[in-house]
Amino acid sequence: MEAAEKKRILVIEDEVHIADGIRLNLSIQGYRVKIAVDGIDGLEQWRSWEPDLIILDIMLPMIDGFSILKTIRQKDEKIPVLILSARGDTEDKVKGLRYGVDDYLSKPFDLEEFLLRVKRLIKKKTWYEDDQKDGQREYKIFNGSHYDFGDNHIDFITFKARCAAGEIILTEQEIVLLKIFIENKGKPLSREMLLAAGWGYSRDTSTRTVDNFIVRFRKYFEKQPKKPVYFISRRSVGYIFDHD
Repeated sequence: MEAAEKKRILVIEDEVHIADGIRLNLSIQGYRVKIAVDGIDGLEQWRSWEPDLIILDIMLPMIDGFSILKTIRQKDEKIPVLILSARGDTEDKVKGLRYGVDDYLSKPFDLEEFLLRVKRLIKKKTWYEDDQKDGQREYKIFNGSHYDFGDNHIDFITFKARCAAGEIILTEQEIVLLKIFIENKGKPLSREMLLAAGWGYSRDTSTRTVDNFIVRFRKYFEKQPKKPVYFISRRSVGYIFDHD
């Protein structure tokens, strides 16, 4: 990468030998890297340096990694965050997903796998930047705590929804897609855009994943799922979420 094109990666890690190893290997790949050794320094570096990716440990001095992640997501839904932690149990992974992490890798980790995950997350950030530059494709994510449409109510804090299907618990991925639809109410959203924003897939990936989620949303929120009024298909385009 040319110097002007180098992507910035902030590593928030208090184990010096791990942080130095990550810095070395990322630098070899052409990234600019900064290290923060505690939670307070990490948040300060995030605010002042505006990195393209954050690599985050959970067990940190001053402020723990989950608290850092929550703080970042209150201000920025788009910056990719990769948790790199010795705590690899399912409970921690689920907690990370609930707080908005993009990827989770347990220590010890394979270097090649780590570098590939970093590359994928950096690419995801680039897609967001491209969408912002394209005046015809500017997609945002709803950051409110609650939302109502028709007889439906969504609580984005508890992940609960009251809807035609009764009271349900939404998954992390369902929450992400709903926030995208709500913030872009009335706009046609392509499957490719939803895949890139919601999952980090490449834009040429062929999958029915988005369609399967739309089927779920119709079962949850539509009085007549086969005659949807909120989650509407647009031939050759994708989907539109709309309501009065």
